[in-house]
Order: sequence, then C-alpha cells, then structure tokens
Amino acid sequence: MLLPSWLDPENLIHWFGPYALWGVAFIIFAECGLFAILPGDSLLFTVGMFVGAGVMHQPLWFVIVVLTVCAVLGNACGYLIGYLVGPALFKPRKGLMGKLFQQKHVDRTHTFMERYGSRALILARFVPIIRTFVTFVAGVSRMSFRKFIVYTAIGGVIWAPGVTLLGYFLGNNVPFVRQHIDLVLVLVVFVSLIPMGLEFVHARRRLKSARTSTEEPVA
Repeated sequence: MLLPSWLDPENLIHWFGPYALWGVAFIIFAECGLFAILPGDSLLFTVGMFVGAGVMHQPLWFVIVVLTVCAVLGNACGYLIGYLVGPALFKPRKGLMGKLFQQKHVDRTHTFMERYGSRALILARFVPIIRTFVTFVAGVSRMSFRKFIVYTAIGGVIWAPGVTLLGYFLGNNVPFVRQHIDLVLVLVVFVSLIPMGLEFVHARRRLKSARTSTEEPVA
C-alpha cells in the first residue's frame, strides 16, 4: 500500500479488535467532518470484505446503516465548523496544523464547488481530499443548510453502502481480490475518481459547444 502501515485499512480494523465497526465509524465521521485525511474509500471496501469473511460479526445491513449515518453526520459537523469558524482556521501557521489546514485545499474545493454547484456535494464523495474539505467550504460560503444536507445525504447513501457492498461481494467471491488486496485498494481509490473525471469531460464538451455556438456567424 502507498499509505503508512498505521493507516493501512487491514491494520486499523485488526487494531480496533471487537470495536472495529465503531472505530471505522469514527474514522469515516472524522474524514467527512473533522478534516482528517484518512483512507475512507479503501477502509469501506475492506470493511465490506471483512464482514463477508466473518472477521467482523455485525450484520451487513447494520454496518451499512452505521457507516452511512456517520458519513452524513460528519458532513453536517464539517458544515457547522465552516459556518462558525470560517477562514480563520486556515491562516498560515507552522508545524503539523499548518500542513493539514492549508489554504490551497480550501481554494481547490471552492473552485470545485463553483464549477459544479450543488451536485459537487455528491461528486465530492468520490474524490479524496476534496471530500474532506467540501463540507467546510459549504459552511464558509453559507450555503443553505437544507440544500446542503439533501445533497450530502444523497452522496452519503451512494458512497458508503456502494463501496462497502463492493468489498462484500468482490472480496469474498473473486479470488484475485483476496490474493491482491493491496493492489485492489489502490484501484478502489482510482475508481473513485472516475465520476469526477466523467463530469470534467462533460463540462469541457459543454464549454466547447458553448464557444462554438457564440462563434458561429449570424446569417
């Protein structure tokens, strides 16, 4: 894995032991609402695989509900922090805090939201780092909370169950997945970027079409 060993999804789940589900739930909450850059996609996939293998003993439906609720609650928390604290949290500073809370992350996420609007809250679920900061920027920009929570909930219901179910079925029915889990987890992160890539291509085509229309001579 490209991640340090202490962030490896398998290591994290084994470290949490009988409290694995609740440890993972907190990590998902922290990534979605507390600006923690953590392995959300690969962790969900591994949880699904471990539930299917019997390593985690809770029912699949219960695991999915807990993780989805934590993802949405994390977003609500991130929105509230952004609404109350605002840009002050990202002032230049030295040390670990300065590296974690960098203005460039906020600027990148703000540009992302400006380009894609409300659906950015759904697409951002599948983009590492952007997923971590998009809710904060929504709070800073004073987006309507009703609008925010609707779109972020849609994204949460697609993301958390979708990736977990993918791990549950593929991880226990496809031998290649079990035998090459490190490679598969890297691929999970890569695949999570596909929706954003498709949206980018569509946006470029719309822009090109609009430019062509404006350049056509009037008869």
